[in-house]
Amino acid sequence: MANQIAANLQHGAGSEADAADQVANHMRRFWARSMKIQLSEYLREDGGELSPLAREAVARLDR
Repeated sequence: MANQIAANLQHGAGSEADAADQVANHMRRFWARSMKIQLSEYLREDGGELSPLAREAVARLDR
């Protein structure tokens, strides 16, 4: 799901940084805390299935 959101929001953003911010903000607003924790843990352990944009957005969740 993170990859799909990243792909959808990437098209309207001006830069990769803007797109990562938009994806992270979407996750903060609409995803359950447990989903965000699980995704952050997945990124720390491997994250191999995440697109580069989704990876950056998840990394920004922890900031």
